[in-house]
Amino acid sequence: MTDRTHTPGPAREEAGTSSPFPVRPDRNRSRRTGARGRPRPRPARLRPADVVRLGSTGLRTRPLRVFLSALGIAIGVAAMIAVVGISGSGQAEVDRRLDALGTNLLRVAPGESLSGEKAELPEESVAMVRRIPPVREVAATGETGAHVYRNERIAIGRTGSLSVLAADTGLLPAVGGRLREGRWLDSATEEYPAVVLGATAAQRLDVYRPGTRVWIGGRWFSLIGVLDPVPLAPELDSAALVGRPAARTYLRFDGHPSTVYVRAEDNRVAAVRDVLPASAYPEKPGEVRVSRPSDALAAREATESALTGLLLGLGGVALLVGGVGVGNTMVISVLERRTEIGLRRALGATRAQIRTQFVMESLLLSLIGGLAGTVLGTLITSGYALSRDWPTVVPAWASAAGIGSTLFIGAAAGLYPAVRASRLAPTRALAGT
Repeated sequence: MTDRTHTPGPAREEAGTSSPFPVRPDRNRSRRTGARGRPRPRPARLRPADVVRLGSTGLRTRPLRVFLSALGIAIGVAAMIAVVGISGSGQAEVDRRLDALGTNLLRVAPGESLSGEKAELPEESVAMVRRIPPVREVAATGETGAHVYRNERIAIGRTGSLSVLAADTGLLPAVGGRLREGRWLDSATEEYPAVVLGATAAQRLDVYRPGTRVWIGGRWFSLIGVLDPVPLAPELDSAALVGRPAARTYLRFDGHPSTVYVRAEDNRVAAVRDVLPASAYPEKPGEVRVSRPSDALAAREATESALTGLLLGLGGVALLVGGVGVGNTMVISVLERRTEIGLRRALGATRAQIRTQFVMESLLLSLIGGLAGTVLGTLITSGYALSRDWPTVVPAWASAAGIGSTLFIGAAAGLYPAVRASRLAPTRALAGT
């Protein structure tokens, strides 16, 4: 009679009886065991703090090389931040000056006639422009054709590119000018031989003290004031300004204005600009040119922005050169530390850990240079802005971009040396071959 007693699993296997359920092989067992079936040791995992410590070890042992390599990165970052900071500070200064001077100033000047000759504004143009409702202030200057000299013994042809203009008493507030010395023309002085010099004219004549006499149109005029530079009307800087009645009396001024300065309401500047030609010269509005001096400042700011882009490119080249220096330093470091790499591999370090160590070392080296360059660039910007009496502006994005670019360059520069170090065989590395 057959024995049908149930036999446990192990007994059945010992007896050679196959199980009714197939047993799946353990595929990971070969990975966890060696050739003889012994379990393989698992490599130690490095924490982020350990990675940073390992990366900084190579930097601490070679301080001079680290300093020279970081200096290249620092110079590139400092150049980029200084360019952006100085440009931003200059733009802030322009904006500050425009806020103080106003952007509602319009400049009316004669253009060319149909025959190609220079046109001439009528004497009534100032009164006609003043009738425009949104206009707040109107003042004009007129060319007299005379020249100014320091004394009567100067040769007639040596004018120094200085002009003599007949000016209204309301010219200074209209153009936003300020006096450096003395007083401005008023009803008490505009009829007499009194003159106010622009900043450049006073410098070329070397005349600054009120009460000094200058030679204009064959007679002496008494200096009563000197202007500061006028940003919205730079043509006044190189001019000698006399009253309109005095210009008629002593300099044969014909009364035709050569430039009319108009202040309009801020929200009506465009509308006033459209009607100015017809108002200033109703018969020939096509011979009138209207400009906005603040647009010239904005154009100069755009030109400086283009120059800033060029300088940024040069800073980027310097930063790239610094990155090449970091890569060169890391390659030499790998060659000099072959024994260290072989010892670490023999003690169980994996290739990934070797790569991580050298990439981290390159990142730390670049980070040191980036931080130093950021501080240096900020100091350069601050020093330059203070020397020009500008507000100091260092955009946060520039500092972040500088540091971020150094980290990217550092990772790229350290990747090849790190891969090369990880591929060294432990025996060859320990042998120094």
